[in-house]
Amino acid sequence: MFSRQFLLVSGLAAATLSTGAWVHSADAAPRDKAFFQSVAGSWSGPGEIVAGKYKGTKFTCALTGKALDSSNAGVKLDGTCRVGVFQQPMSAEITQSGGSYTGKFLDGAAGKGLDVTSGTVNDGTVVLGLNRQKLNGAMIARVTNDKLMNVTISVKVGEQMVPVIGVTLKRADIDQMAVGSIQ
Repeated sequence: MFSRQFLLVSGLAAATLSTGAWVHSADAAPRDKAFFQSVAGSWSGPGEIVAGKYKGTKFTCALTGKALDSSNAGVKLDGTCRVGVFQQPMSAEITQSGGSYTGKFLDGAAGKGLDVTSGTVNDGTVVLGLNRQKLNGAMIARVTNDKLMNVTISVKVGEQMVPVIGVTLKRADIDQMAVGSIQ
């Protein structure tokens, strides 16, 4: 089956649809909620591990995000990531908690997953701090338009952040056919 490192890396990839944010102003809450609503939906696409023991491993993910209905900003994510014939379920839940966000990927750092520790949402770009025991990392997701999201996941090695995963996700639930009316 999958190695523990691959599961953590895939869990980070699943994080592309979820974010965390430190709220610095009254304007941040509506902006963050709008961001979560903009990434809700179905996304799929390829990724690759670009550093470490599993460098060169390619995978694909199919993920569905749903913005939280509560007054707090956040997202719930479910889906799978696949390497060849092997498939791993992925899940995440990020919820606004006061002026910050809390959450977990898979079952959180207490299990086999990761905890959300910090983050920011700004101009269609999300930077999310992640933690699991001695592993500290970050995910940067840039939504370039309503159909495309690029993600880079890095881990801290010494004093440097080293990119380990790159993922390109395309929105899977937008009808590509132009529709019009005849008058």
